[in-house]
Amino acid sequence: MGRQRSGRRNERHDSRGGGGPVAGTYVIDTGTCELEEDPFDPQSWIVRINGEPSSHIDLADPQTLAFDYMRWIAELTRSQWDSSEPLRVLHLGGGACTLARAFASIYPQARQVVVELDGRLAVLVREWFDLPRAPLLRVRVGEARAVTETLTADSRDLIVRDVFAGRTTPRALTTLEFTRHARRVLAPGGIYAVNCGDARDLRRARAEAATIGAVFEHTAIIADPSMLKGRREGNVIIAGSDVPIGRSPALASRVLVGGTQAHVWHDEQVHRFAESAKVLHDLGG
Repeated sequence: MGRQRSGRRNERHDSRGGGGPVAGTYVIDTGTCELEEDPFDPQSWIVRINGEPSSHIDLADPQTLAFDYMRWIAELTRSQWDSSEPLRVLHLGGGACTLARAFASIYPQARQVVVELDGRLAVLVREWFDLPRAPLLRVRVGEARAVTETLTADSRDLIVRDVFAGRTTPRALTTLEFTRHARRVLAPGGIYAVNCGDARDLRRARAEAATIGAVFEHTAIIADPSMLKGRREGNVIIAGSDVPIGRSPALASRVLVGGTQAHVWHDEQVHRFAESAKVLHDLGG
């Protein structure tokens, strides 16, 4: 199992005959995974990868999204598609599959693939949490760009990029060349949504917005206003599509609810935000 910690919690796990989450530190392919109970909710669990918060799972309610940026992506998706839609979703970056689990509840007809680099983590997450089985949800072990480049054109309605090495996304997943691959894989009307973690200078977010804007006709940003003013570090959701996105009044209202209130920016505002930034390219590109 790769467990490093033993004691009462593991003894409790053994007495139950296996299955389900057990707090502890686990060896995974890319380092360590810490699984801990949420101190404020006995039905919820927190996953940390190499010390960084990665996922939060509510066993009682898959639609509970404790991380604001995941809630913003979910609300953006709900503003574009009705819950009866058989969405085809590609998640680049898996973690504990929190967002995929939520989408499976919101969109019962959805077909989802989660691309996760760490094979051992993928096994543990399946063991710990009640994830839908294939074909509703498949977990594919592999590197996100390599997998995306092999996918059939027009085969996905939504691509969510949530890949981090530490606190940053690998450059290969932020460039113009990769973004063009994402657009190729999207069907007409599809959305490419990325979680960009950035510092107060917003240099990374501006560059990513410029890059996505160079590929997609329409863009949107969802973020905390204080983040967009450079007052703190945090997450910025940047999305691109060949159709207008993020313009629903309901979306603007829904992202104002929750732990962190957010604003939605559309094409013109995103363009102004990114106009001083250079488009990102593959090294040597």
